[in-house]
Amino acid sequence: MTQVDTYTDLYGRPIDTSSLDDEERQMIAELDRFAKSHPDIRTGEYWNFYIARVGEFYERRGLTRRETTKSAVWRIAQDIRGRMMIAAGLARRGDYRDDLERIILRMFPSRRAFCEATGISEDMLSHVLAKRKHLSIDTLADSLAKIGYGIQIAQLPDASPPASTS
Repeated sequence: MTQVDTYTDLYGRPIDTSSLDDEERQMIAELDRFAKSHPDIRTGEYWNFYIARVGEFYERRGLTRRETTKSAVWRIAQDIRGRMMIAAGLARRGDYRDDLERIILRMFPSRRAFCEATGISEDMLSHVLAKRKHLSIDTLADSLAKIGYGIQIAQLPDASPPASTS
């Protein structure tokens, strides 16, 4: 089987797997198999399994829990869980409003500062972030351009657990 060097997460972002060794690739395949054989996310079986299994795996290799949670294997395990939650109707994919909130939190001291920089009214931003209203695509594009961001159209991967990387 051909080795895949990139895993594409639920939001279309790549996770580099090129540096994973055979045991890590086997771990991802094991996580995928477990998820498929325990598809009911409500039971907590997959969540309990991946936390313990991946944690123990990297602990034997001398990694701390913090280092483990930054590994590609951990991130893929979480992505599989997210896909399972969406498939069960317990979660939804994020949308542009989630991205706006992240930009505000990372780059601006307040929502007001964001509004001043983009020209979006505070009232409108409040409605948008509360998911009561949408910004028009023109308003969103113009506002984002003022702070150095743009809109990109990208194909989203299927929400079902992906093929393994082995």
